[in-house]
Amino acid sequence: MTNSFKHKLGQGGYGGVYKGHLLDGRNVAVKVLIESKSNGEEFINEVASISRTSHVNIVTLLGFCFEGRKRALIYEFMFNGSLEKFIFENNQSKTDHKLMWEALYKIAIGIARGLEYLHHGCNTRILHFDIKPHNILLDEDFCPKISDFGLAKICSKKKSIVSMTIARGTIGYIAPEVFCRNFGIVSHKSDVYSYGMMVLDMTGGRINNNVRVENSNEIYFPHWIYQRLEADEELGLEGMTNECVKKMVIVSLWCIQTNPSDRPTISRVVEMLEGSLESLQIPPNPFFTSPEPPAKDSTTSVAF
Repeated sequence: MTNSFKHKLGQGGYGGVYKGHLLDGRNVAVKVLIESKSNGEEFINEVASISRTSHVNIVTLLGFCFEGRKRALIYEFMFNGSLEKFIFENNQSKTDHKLMWEALYKIAIGIARGLEYLHHGCNTRILHFDIKPHNILLDEDFCPKISDFGLAKICSKKKSIVSMTIARGTIGYIAPEVFCRNFGIVSHKSDVYSYGMMVLDMTGGRINNNVRVENSNEIYFPHWIYQRLEADEELGLEGMTNECVKKMVIVSLWCIQTNPSDRPTISRVVEMLEGSLESLQIPPNPFFTSPEPPAKDSTTSVAF
């Protein structure tokens, strides 16, 4: 299927992803898991989670291999790869073009709709726990699809609180209550936090240098942009010609509120993004103090 794993598409903490072809000519992505990775728990978890889904903004699982120590997942092939290479400055030079704001706005809405389906549209509620640019794949039309369900949790639709013995997620996107219960309960609002941090990434890679304050590279971007929004100052986002970008910023700042109860549901997020800018209120400051920039790992999910 993969011609002896000849064409590698990417690498993560779980193993490698390779391009393959089915007998009917369809391209596929084959995710091969490392043998020693959590004795197959994440593999079974991903198959169990994603096999329950069917949505335009969720990647489609076509099959899997579970033979002895060999474990692989076969997904639909996504022509444009992951979102991260289109939004981070160090990756944009490797791509043919930057995504325009209109495209980023549509991608943000598509991801929110995919999360809304996971939280409310399935027979069982699925909490992803690893929403980040690396796990958002783009097809040939730049339609976003949520992928990598290795850390997902399945619970009943009526259940909103999740018990968890260890934290799961990626540093920089993980909600505060996931690693410290003093911040609140772990629930679907934890995915909302990760979504908000990801949308801030989508805007943060597009700042004009001429509006940066001195030493602004050392300032945590969500804190920096909240200060400018609160003061009604120019956000300084490249090519910002419409209200969609400001909606993305305001909504994302609502999503990253420290207290989970202050965050909107993902359904409300979709409503806010699709509604008018005038109907949006500036959220409370989500930071107690100016925080240090977290060291983000955009390629590896970690449990700690």
